[in-house]
Amino acid sequence: MGRAWLPALLLASYACVFAWRALGGGLLAVDDHPGQLYRVARAIELGPWPWRIDPGWWAGYAELQYYPPGVAYLGVALHTASVGALAPDAIYRVLLWAIYALPGATTYLLLARVLGRPWLALPGAFLALALSGGSRSGVEEGLRWGLIAARLGWSLLPLLALSLRPWTRRERAPRAAAAILAAIILVHPAHAPAALVLIGLAAADGPGRLRARMGIAATVALIAGGLAAFWLVPLIAHLDMALPLAWGDASLPALSRQIAAQPLLLGLAAASALACWWTRGGAAPVPRDRFIARFAPAMAVVVALDALAAPRLGVMWLPADRLMDSLLLALILGGSLALGETARRLPRGQDGGVALAAVAACVLLASPGRAEPTLSLWPSRAVGQWTDERTLAAGMRLDDLWASLRSAPPGRILFLRSGVPLVYGREWWRPHSHVTALAPIRAGRDIVNGTFTHPSPIAGLVYTGDAANRPITALVEQRDGLTLLGRPLETLTAEELRALAERLGISAVVALDEDAGRLPFLDGDPAFARSRVGPFTLYTSRDGRMLPAPVASQRWQLRPAGAPGEWVAAGVAYSPLWRARAGDRALAVRRGALGMLEVELPAGASPIVELSHPPGAAEWVGIGISLLTALALLARPARRRFTRGDRS
Repeated sequence: MGRAWLPALLLASYACVFAWRALGGGLLAVDDHPGQLYRVARAIELGPWPWRIDPGWWAGYAELQYYPPGVAYLGVALHTASVGALAPDAIYRVLLWAIYALPGATTYLLLARVLGRPWLALPGAFLALALSGGSRSGVEEGLRWGLIAARLGWSLLPLLALSLRPWTRRERAPRAAAAILAAIILVHPAHAPAALVLIGLAAADGPGRLRARMGIAATVALIAGGLAAFWLVPLIAHLDMALPLAWGDASLPALSRQIAAQPLLLGLAAASALACWWTRGGAAPVPRDRFIARFAPAMAVVVALDALAAPRLGVMWLPADRLMDSLLLALILGGSLALGETARRLPRGQDGGVALAAVAACVLLASPGRAEPTLSLWPSRAVGQWTDERTLAAGMRLDDLWASLRSAPPGRILFLRSGVPLVYGREWWRPHSHVTALAPIRAGRDIVNGTFTHPSPIAGLVYTGDAANRPITALVEQRDGLTLLGRPLETLTAEELRALAERLGISAVVALDEDAGRLPFLDGDPAFARSRVGPFTLYTSRDGRMLPAPVASQRWQLRPAGAPGEWVAAGVAYSPLWRARAGDRALAVRRGALGMLEVELPAGASPIVELSHPPGAAEWVGIGISLLTALALLARPARRRFTRGDRS
């Protein structure tokens, strides 16, 4: 049992068996996965630049600018590396396998180095691999639900800690820390506060003057920000174009209950406190890793401060519940240090037994009876838990739905729901799939709604009736089958729907059989023809809607009807980067009352208007900062090599 490679082999074997059972049946299509696949596929098709408009969702939105683009960039990288041989579906499956396994792998690498005994790294790595417990980055939410960006960013935190360890012995921080922090920002910024905490703790835990080391820590953070500036600067400049998603309970009592109600998490908290106590005076066997032991209490303070201060300050962009993932990882690392110190007091040949006993204790302390187990040890075979797209398509006649949507009149498709339930019932949290999000790539039709809770202003309009920038505090699933435009479905009129359809360019509406008898604004409107496809009811308009026609990359044309000097609808959602021209003349643009783009027509005959969406000042500034930062990092080692060569 003392072979150094055996614990890593056990961990990898378990990960492979779990992944094969959960992901080996086909393209996962439950919960958010169709939408995440869509983002990867569109990044491959439309390009990786954050500012580019994706017309497929929400009347056009710069999808990669207002959602962390890291996962989509990995998809583009795999597509490029395969010279186009890997299709988006295959790329997404590869990403899922890797993202599932990464937290266990990176945690194992860190703990094996810190503890110096591979067997003792196994329990912590196993916990990082199997943890759920309400974590957005866990197996249930981070993998099965499809919050894959959260899980991927979470897996980078152990790598950051690993890169910082040498700094606790040397004067200079490794540049790898800046690159890893930049990657965390691009993958999932909710983990960036934890990354900054790790860097600050490492700065306080090394040799030299504290002020100088804190200056180096600030430099690392600035370099990371510079590398990610091509995305961060435009995001900050146009932040009003993304509605905050604040649907979780981020209160301190709720977050405390998340840990207090789960024995395993309570045990990890106690072990982390013990590890912090043992390393308090530098007398521990590995004093240079005190910053890892202090990670958990530091994150607990950050979570508490955020939970208490954010509501008072009106800060809704990073609710404290998004920071809990990092705290749970910190508890795992702290508990692992306590296990290492305990095992150090035993004969070295007992490491394997200690590790396996620790794993068994963790399994026994887990809470499998909860709605979300503390540890996800095996994929549930319950209906709707790990459903693949092929099974879903056969059961719901999705191929027929896509064919029907292709033949609908020109215009966008409005889905009254965000997705489709996979089991019978009335609970909004029952197993479901946002598979309708794939309509732009499966049916070639742009859609409104039909996907997960979204930050687009047009999404806010559909959810609440208002496109103003304010937090979205309820998941779209909670509104499915109940409201549209923030109002009960039964209260809407045919005139109101026609007005919405005209402004958003909607030519067809899709409902579910569960909505039958509750849609008077559609059932009684002769402007819509009705048909059935599987569980779906299609309402198609007698007339199509003319949307801007693509003529080149990020360029569209339309021929609007209106008098000279009149403001007319352009048929796309507003963005501050839209530009409009008629011939060689630039036209004024503005945001309409519903969050749609409007263009002022010039004098003369009705023109052909060309729309474009080029990068603006913030985009160019961000690109410039990122390029200069990267060049400065590359120039430094080159200058050193040149200097050494000159001296020789």
